[in-house]
Order: sequence, then structure tokens, then C-alpha cells
Amino acid sequence: MTRIVKTFVAAGAIGHRRLVAFTANDGEVALATSPDDPIAGVVDFPSGATAGQRIDVVLFGPAEVVCGGDIMPGDPITADADGAAVAAAPGAGENVSLGGFLLTGAESGDFARAIVQRGTLTGAAA
Repeated sequence: MTRIVKTFVAAGAIGHRRLVAFTANDGEVALATSPDDPIAGVVDFPSGATAGQRIDVVLFGPAEVVCGGDIMPGDPITADADGAAVAAAPGAGENVSLGGFLLTGAESGDFARAIVQRGTLTGAAA
């Protein structure tokens, strides 16, 4: 599967395989720290980056992501406070930004294969 990768400028410190979000500045991304952040994709920059550095971000397609909790294969993912992937679980009527879904099961701290596919998930009404 082909993936789409674009170079952005890091707004701050961002680690490899972390979820990032768009900022108000064109061509800039920041570490995604909430399910509400507009997720751009997954960082593919092995040394990580500091503010002002150019980094590659997988916008669509296969990538490896750091996981911040237990996630089952096929689960949609969003960001935790550290930019790690966690299972997306919006409350009734709430929206969360999606970064894609996992291809393999994972536990906190694992690197897991994922498909980056941005979107929004709305919790089912109670």
C-alpha cells in the first residue's frame, strides 16, 4: 500500500511514531495531546524533532505508532496526552479526532502497525 508523507515544521518537541496535530500556522504540526486535537498523522522521523525542525508526517497509509494503552486490532485510534495512540471511545454525542486504526493488537508502550486514515468518530446516543 502506498503512503502519503509530507514534510512539516515541528511546533515543539515531537518524538518518532507519535501522533501530531495541525496548528493554526500553515505547514506546522504539534504533538497531539487530546482526542479533540485535529490529528494530521504519525511522525516518521527516527531521531525525533525539536521546535523549528522539519519532520516527515505520514498523512495516509501504513505507519508504526507508539501505543498508550491496550488496543485491539481494527480499533480506531486517537491521541492521549503524550501523542501516543489509544483506542477512540467517545461518549454519547461526543466527537473525537481519529488518526486511523491498528492492524495488530498492542499494549501501552508497544510500537504497533497502523493505517493512518484521518476522520472523526461520534459516540452513539444513549
